[in-house]
Amino acid sequence: MKEKITMENIQDLMPNSSDGNKERRETLKKLFPDLFTNEGDISISEIMKILNYAGVSETERYEFRWFGKSNAKRNAFTPSNATLIYDEKRSVNPAESENLIIEGENLEVLKLLSGSYREKIKCIYIDPPYNTGKDFVYSDNYTQDKKAYWEENGMFRNGLKVDTHTEASGRYHSEWLNMMYSRLLVARQLLKEDGVIFISIDDNEVHHLRKLCDEVFGEDNFAGQIVWQTATDNNPTQIAIEHEYVLCYLKDYNFHDTWEVPSEKGKIIQEKYEELKAKLNNDIERIQIELRKWIRKQTNGDDLSGVSHYSYVDRQGVFYPGNSANTKPGGYMFDIIHPTTNKVCAKPEYGYRFTYETFSEADKRGDVQWGKDEDTIPKIKKRLDTVMQKLKSYYYEDNRATTGDLKKLFDGNKVFNNPKSVNFLKHALRFIISEEDIILDFFAGSGTTGQAVTELNQQDGGSRKYILIQIPEAIAEETEARKAGYKKISDITIERNKRVIQNMQKSAGEEKHQRLSAKSAGDILSPADDTAASPGFKVFKLVKSNFPRVEFAPDPEKTNEENIASLKKYIAEKEAQLVSAFNRDELLTEILLKNNFTLNYKTERQDRFPHNEILHATDGEKETLICLDVTIATETVENFKKHTNERFICLGRAIDTTKKYNLKRYLGDKFSTF
Repeated sequence: MKEKITMENIQDLMPNSSDGNKERRETLKKLFPDLFTNEGDISISEIMKILNYAGVSETERYEFRWFGKSNAKRNAFTPSNATLIYDEKRSVNPAESENLIIEGENLEVLKLLSGSYREKIKCIYIDPPYNTGKDFVYSDNYTQDKKAYWEENGMFRNGLKVDTHTEASGRYHSEWLNMMYSRLLVARQLLKEDGVIFISIDDNEVHHLRKLCDEVFGEDNFAGQIVWQTATDNNPTQIAIEHEYVLCYLKDYNFHDTWEVPSEKGKIIQEKYEELKAKLNNDIERIQIELRKWIRKQTNGDDLSGVSHYSYVDRQGVFYPGNSANTKPGGYMFDIIHPTTNKVCAKPEYGYRFTYETFSEADKRGDVQWGKDEDTIPKIKKRLDTVMQKLKSYYYEDNRATTGDLKKLFDGNKVFNNPKSVNFLKHALRFIISEEDIILDFFAGSGTTGQAVTELNQQDGGSRKYILIQIPEAIAEETEARKAGYKKISDITIERNKRVIQNMQKSAGEEKHQRLSAKSAGDILSPADDTAASPGFKVFKLVKSNFPRVEFAPDPEKTNEENIASLKKYIAEKEAQLVSAFNRDELLTEILLKNNFTLNYKTERQDRFPHNEILHATDGEKETLICLDVTIATETVENFKKHTNERFICLGRAIDTTKKYNLKRYLGDKFSTF
């Protein structure tokens, strides 16, 4: 009993998300128990022995420091006692989609997701504020004492974020770094082992961001830096700025292969080949003639630069006869017998570029280009479908076109300044993600990432999923967006992706109408034509916890045991009418979220419990039985005596000491209260 009292603390009774600092301590203790005292505290002296065993004090070393760094790191792993609630009215096709748009302060949301989505995110793309010294709306002052965080210190007014800071504060670089540091630390936990993060940035902080990411992800995991040329910026500096950057880091380079995808320009030639093949009834000579004519015409506009030489055709498709000759001494020398003359073919001066084994395998595949006799050096055909494209460190797109596309989507209203390019994101994501992966953007802005993922899925039939997080930042009164009825940026995030889906559905409807017209004319429709699921998303909002206990403030003059006793009394008094006073679905979401269930969980009523309403909840990976009734019946407790392999969650006040003892005895660690 004494041990239990010693271990119990205030946080054990709070409805918090995972305690990151506690997890890190427990992991460290598991790996290196010798670094801890008998009382379970970390031994600074033992740590110092590892770092500086000889006892020499080193006062100068390379490190990246700034004001507030330690506190930012501590804040990153402090648990959140907020929650997320489902907003059905603003969701689109929620039953058919696992996409999420979350309105709320992103650090708190990331903490809430850190248990449910840990190591499940394949790719993160963020476009954080560029720290121009002007408006800055991330202050990490999320508190829940007497008021909700959005009502404190002028941070939020009427639910809208309105904080600002200026360069005159003297620490605006530090504030920006603190904001980014805490969020990146949490975000890294969400990435899969082969996960990747892309971060857009400009010259103001790119040097700081690079050093910051080296610390969070490790220098060895730096994948590269993309220079993204945009429209000309007529700024007052000496050099007109025409570019931004995208930093790319891996979660762990040991889990990554080379990023290559089939060439997009190669696909264009392949599609033309297929068209000519059908049109010309597979006449190889005519196909090759027409394909070369078409390629020459396209090449005038440089549309097929780099692949225009793929203009040879045989029965297996399009190819290019690659060069066989080595360009300097040291090539492979061996005899190749011509299949018609049975004589040894001419050899390159410096030998072949490939081995005899490579040549033999190509010959078996029908991939050797023979001359009419042995006087011609044979070549290995390079097939068009083997032409691969790598993600390059330079990308060009005029950002004015991107702004115009978004303006068109919003009926001619310019609702967002400098939106990111859908085309760039689709281009980059092609190299990184498979058709089942999750993409996260926790500075969602206008919602570009959501549109990119939706369009990628439409193009290839994939089922990629996105999670967008956007703070409810107020939009200035005089802007076009505000005049068009949008009060906060998160409204635009949601509305943009809603309009993308509506336009997609409209286009699909028009195509269906055309196909039905074709069917009436005698054509046959494909069975899969009308089976594709509609895209959509669920909207959630960050709010204070459903549990009043989060407002409890321990008395510093009292002992830990006295404060725990006071908290339990506070819980009994304040939460007596919890279920009847609060939305049961919201309560269910909070409990499951803080038990590390994803937000796409499903529930089903269990008929074998006639005395209580017990639901089976699952998110596809985890499952539990859960009950929100104010009293758990004795018959329900007895039922678990026969089903000891099940997990069960209920409200702490719903069971007395005897029932709690029995449930713990039957289910062990699979039983928990909230």
